[in-house]
Amino acid sequence: MNSYIADLPSLSIEGDRLRGDCYLASMILGKVNSLKVNRHSDFGFYLIDEAGAEVLLPNAFVTDDLREGDQIDVFVYTDSEDRIVATTLKPRIRLGEFAWLKCKDVNQMGAFADWGMSKDLFIPFAEQLQRMEAGNFYPIHLLEDERTKRLIGSSRIRDFLEMEEISLEPGEKVELFFYERNEFGYAAVINEKYRGLLFQSDVHKPIRLGDKMPGYVKVVREDGKVDVVLTPPGYRQAIDTNTQVVLDALIAGKGSLALTDKSSPELIKQELGLSKKAFKRAIGSLYKEKLVKLEKTGIQLLDFSKFVTDEQE
Repeated sequence: MNSYIADLPSLSIEGDRLRGDCYLASMILGKVNSLKVNRHSDFGFYLIDEAGAEVLLPNAFVTDDLREGDQIDVFVYTDSEDRIVATTLKPRIRLGEFAWLKCKDVNQMGAFADWGMSKDLFIPFAEQLQRMEAGNFYPIHLLEDERTKRLIGSSRIRDFLEMEEISLEPGEKVELFFYERNEFGYAAVINEKYRGLLFQSDVHKPIRLGDKMPGYVKVVREDGKVDVVLTPPGYRQAIDTNTQVVLDALIAGKGSLALTDKSSPELIKQELGLSKKAFKRAIGSLYKEKLVKLEKTGIQLLDFSKFVTDEQE
């Protein structure tokens, strides 16, 4: 049995092919795998999958209570020496997923992004939508390179989104990853698979590129595009709109608003254009979301920096 991976050319297995006739059997490169501790060596513990393929968990990730026969969840990837290894570190992105990653370096081969591993993620120039620069953040998709069978990143997000067979229904709750802002609103990846758009008119809370949050399908279009919203269909949009008015006032006031639920209806109307009832409902919504602190003299945003746009910075 090989140290890092079993050579299983004669077996019919379900998993990812890596190099030539070598397989990871039920183990999947770029994913979290549940493996059994098989044996100990000077370098760490060898973990084994159900098909008999082994992978090394280096000593750096071995805990004192780990024993042979234990089951452990590990992320399987290639280390700095291009060996297939296991780690207990949690990556910021896994195979087939999308994430907002920082470019750490660029050389003659391509770019390298921080994805939470000891070895930075390689993004070849051919997989860059625009030439990446060190220090900037980009939306990245993690895939297996067809030629080298190694994990690489790509900023060509649309190339990996399904546009033909859309298995979504209006009103369905989904997970959104916002990766681009355009003239219409915010482009999003839906459920790590589909392309969505949140129109500016449906934005009722601050959004920054790279944000991940739940949303809902509004319309599935014939061209494969999906309109999304942040609140369930039928939710009282007036509440969201009024909440946004108060939030905008807090942002304009650098995190402070000299109004309370004791303020007069006339003053609230003058400052915000809202009725006192609508104002109280809005601050209640912000308080429930743990975005504000209510004080005797006014309202304070708990984390003003979270709502500062790039232009304001």
